[in-house]
Parts: sequence; structure tokens; C-alpha cells
Amino acid sequence: MKFFLKLFLAFIAITLHFSAFAQNDSVSTPLKIAMIESLSGPFGNTGEAVYRNLLWATERVNARAATKGGVKFELKRYDSKGQSEEATSALRSAIDDGAHIIMQGNSSAVAAVLIDAINKHNEREPNKRVLFLNYSAIDPALTNEKCSPWHFRFDAHVDMRMKALVEVLKEDQALKSIYIIGQDYSFGHAVAKEAKRQLALQRPDVAIVGEELHPIGRIKDFLPYAAKIKATGAQAVLTGNFGNDLTLLVKSAKEAGFDGKFYTFFGNALGAPAAIGDAGVGKVVAVADWLPNVPTPGSEAFYQAFKVRFPNPADDYVHMRMQLMMEALAQAVNSVKLQNSNNAINIVAIQAALKRAMVAFHGQSGEMRGVDHQFQQPLVVGLMDKQGVAGVKFDVEGSGYGFRVIKQISAKAAELSTTCKMPLVR
Repeated sequence: MKFFLKLFLAFIAITLHFSAFAQNDSVSTPLKIAMIESLSGPFGNTGEAVYRNLLWATERVNARAATKGGVKFELKRYDSKGQSEEATSALRSAIDDGAHIIMQGNSSAVAAVLIDAINKHNEREPNKRVLFLNYSAIDPALTNEKCSPWHFRFDAHVDMRMKALVEVLKEDQALKSIYIIGQDYSFGHAVAKEAKRQLALQRPDVAIVGEELHPIGRIKDFLPYAAKIKATGAQAVLTGNFGNDLTLLVKSAKEAGFDGKFYTFFGNALGAPAAIGDAGVGKVVAVADWLPNVPTPGSEAFYQAFKVRFPNPADDYVHMRMQLMMEALAQAVNSVKLQNSNNAINIVAIQAALKRAMVAFHGQSGEMRGVDHQFQQPLVVGLMDKQGVAGVKFDVEGSGYGFRVIKQISAKAAELSTTCKMPLVR
């Protein structure tokens, strides 16, 4: 009897699933997605890298919709130049162009401004509401005191990443001194604050011999910073730097003769491994939601598929979380009646569906926590090594260096509590 009940429930679920696809297949206007990101200036390479990820995911969603039915995506890009003012201007342009979904991530300061602007817009114009999907802005405040019903984060925030990183750091009993350096804005401040808190809890014997915050995207020569780090005798550097700020820092550290470890949030991409070279073997640690050398067949198939689409080694920047984000969005829009009584895209229905999103892709999975809109997913920590050694089948950006997975953290273990008091959707 139980078997037939399960079979009946499965039949109902499949019927509802495909009826939603059939229902939304009649929507002639695609879901319009606006990526607002740095596409020029010192972090232009980071924006272009994100665009490749979102483009690849859009192509996959649209190919599936063409054969199986469902809503197609239309992706358009807007250059924020990494500035909050430019981002808000881009947001206005995107909304004027009919955008339904806003995507951004490569600056927590910009993300905070966009959340505030979208909150006000959605309150002012309920018939033209938009959702904000965040793939990389990881200031914890964005899903805590600044949480919004219109904002969903698909990356682990600073405290979650730091917890995973310190899990590895605390096992290095030879480490006795560390230097904290970061970018002087909300994200950099959050990294420094949490690093000090976690070190005090997990490794109180490690001395913080220096702490520095520098202007974001403005430093062309990091040699003075590197010389200061070396002069302290620090055995390791802990940094949340990304893009050119990370690459130039590690290059300068190498030139200055610093031979300690780097504990990083983003040391596994965008030029950093090549810049460090042999000096980074066994010394550069990076935390991520996924790495190419995660030892599963599904992970390898996923990475190989990306390399087929973007074979140029310089384009080798792929993030599983961005793919899971797009899969969650596709799942949400294809599970609701997409158009409301005014024939407008039903943003409130999509928002409600995203709160319950549970997705799996090539062996990786995650789910949205409805109370604060913080995506919950496994994390991994990798150690830089030469391609070809055990555990390093794939290198990064053709550099000859890759990251061997040294710790995997389950979604449950990575989860942290929240102080979010989510406003009600009206």
C-alpha cells in the first residue's frame, strides 16, 4: 500500500512539474536578467569572468527550455566600473530596460547600495519589482542586519568561509605569527574582524604581528606592503583580497622574498597561482564553494564541459555556485504561474519559490535558507601544488599549478546562525 501511495505522490509531483513548464512555455517574453558588474577599470577582468559563467548557464537553461519547455533567460550586462554611483545608475537603466532579475557580486559595498535601492524601488513601484541575486558579495551583514526579502545570496559569507579556513589553519602547529591585510571597505573590514575573532578562539597562540587595510583597486605597487610584512617576521598572510589587489600583492611578496604561507579567500584564480609560481607550492591555501579537483566524477564532468565552452586558459574561471544560482532561478520560475493578472512577470511568486529552492548539479547541491536568504552549501579548502601530483589533475588558467582539496566541509557544518529579521513582502 505504501509503495502505491509513494508512486501516486511521485506521479502528482511529476505532473505538477511538467504542467508548470507547459504553462510557462506560453510566455513569449523571456525572463530578463541584468548583470551589474565591473567590466572596465582595475577589476574589469573579474566582471568578464563572471559574465562567462552566467552566459554559459543561460545557454544551458535556454537549450533545455527549447527542447523540454519552460522559460528562457535573456542576459544583459551593465558596467558599474566598480563604483556604487555607477551601479545605481546601471540599476535604473536595467529597470528601464525591463529587467526582472538583478545579478551582482564582486563588491559588498556595491551590493549594499543595490539592496537599499531595490528595497526603495520595489516599495515605490510594486508593479515593476525586481529581485537581486548575489553570487559573491559576502559581507555577513547582507543576510543579517541588512537582510531583504528581495535579496538572495548564493555564496558563503565571510564568517562561513573564515570558519572553514581556520579549520585548516589551526592544524598548522608550526604557525606562530600571521599578518592580516585586506581592502579598505566593508568586506575587508569584515574579513579582518572575523579573522581576529576566529584566531582568538581556535589558535590563541598565533600572534597577529600586523594588520593593514589598503585602498581598494588603487595600489599599483605593493612592494612597500610586502616589505612591511616580511619585516614583521610573519610566517603567514591572511587576506580576502581579490582580482588585481591579490595578484599584485602576491607578486610583490615574492619579489620581497617573503616565503610564508598565504591563507586566502580567492587565491585559486585570476592570475594569483601564476604570479606566485613555485613559491606557492604547499603554501597557498584557498577556501571556496568548489574547486576543479574536487574528487568526484560529476565535478570533473562539469569542469570539462566548461573547458569545452571556454577553451582559452585565460578564461579558466568557473564557479559552481553561479551555476547553482541559475539552476535555482530556473527551478523557481518554472514552478510558478509566471505572469500575474496584469500580464506582468510575477516577481512575488518567484521570490516565494526561491525561498524554498533546493538544487543539485553535477554532484554538487545546496538549498536556500528562507529565514535570511543565505544559500547553504558545502565548502572546500585547497592547497596549491603542481599539476600532475596526486589530487591535482587540473591546473588553473594554464599556469601549471592547481589546488588539491585538503578539507571538505558539509553544508550543515558550514552553516551559521543569523540575526536577520526579514521584512514581510506586501
